[in-house]
Amino acid sequence: METTQRRWRKVAYGGMQPGFDDNHTDDTFLQEMVMNANVVKRDMLKVMLDSVSISQYLCIVALVVLVWAHTLNSTITENFLIILNITLVGSGFFILLLTAKMLSFKLLLNYAIKISFFTTGLYVLSPIYHTLTRSISSDSIWALTTSLLILHLFLHNYSGSTIKAPGALENPNLTSNISLNASIVASLLIASRLPSRLLVFAIILFSLQVFLFAPLITYCLKKYSFRLHLLFSFVLMAITLACVYRLHKLLFVVLLGLLVFVNLVCPYWLIRIQEYKFEINGPWDEAKLCFNITD
Repeated sequence: METTQRRWRKVAYGGMQPGFDDNHTDDTFLQEMVMNANVVKRDMLKVMLDSVSISQYLCIVALVVLVWAHTLNSTITENFLIILNITLVGSGFFILLLTAKMLSFKLLLNYAIKISFFTTGLYVLSPIYHTLTRSISSDSIWALTTSLLILHLFLHNYSGSTIKAPGALENPNLTSNISLNASIVASLLIASRLPSRLLVFAIILFSLQVFLFAPLITYCLKKYSFRLHLLFSFVLMAITLACVYRLHKLLFVVLLGLLVFVNLVCPYWLIRIQEYKFEINGPWDEAKLCFNITD
């Protein structure tokens, strides 16, 4: 008497089926294979416009380094830095009031209280920061600061904010926090080479304002109006290039080449390599959620 062989069934659970191996697949396995299903066709102009955010932040960091250099050369005084800090704080709150959609008076007051506590603590600790690297050579300080700034730029989140923006659902990721910490340490190293405690306080406050709140301001500005974001970015690039040119012509050429590389060469490369992208999807892929899990 002949026994009919049991038909193989595609089931996720239930153990091995008699007469079939654990990794058995039938003839319909490759029929569900899809090639390049998730490949996005990118537009050259859109990629170039998206890369403006990277150039914008590169110019912000370049301006911070310029302020550091002029402060170390004693061409910027404590009074100028304090006035600059007050101007930056006032401008930042003004832009937040104009652009942030979910910014309430309570949240704004919370920001002001935190900034006041932060500024007070920074002023109290400035004598410690003033003597922090007294036993370390200047060459080591410059090398370490340069390395930390490169790490900061490499890990920075150019599409989001360093701190949680008003109304945002997601918090900054780990790499963004590491990038922020690298910029803070670099600021402390530079400040420790300055001659007076008040100058140390002013330069650290300036640096932390930029590294903490500049990404938040630019993020809110971009969400509010993309055209305004582009206008601000191009004006910032022009100002940065003019300031760097006055400081050193070679640095001007390097910065200009970097901006051209980021805004023109990299988008062109991204468009070209899309032609060689080969992606295979099928029933062997892991299941993915089609919605976001939020708190």
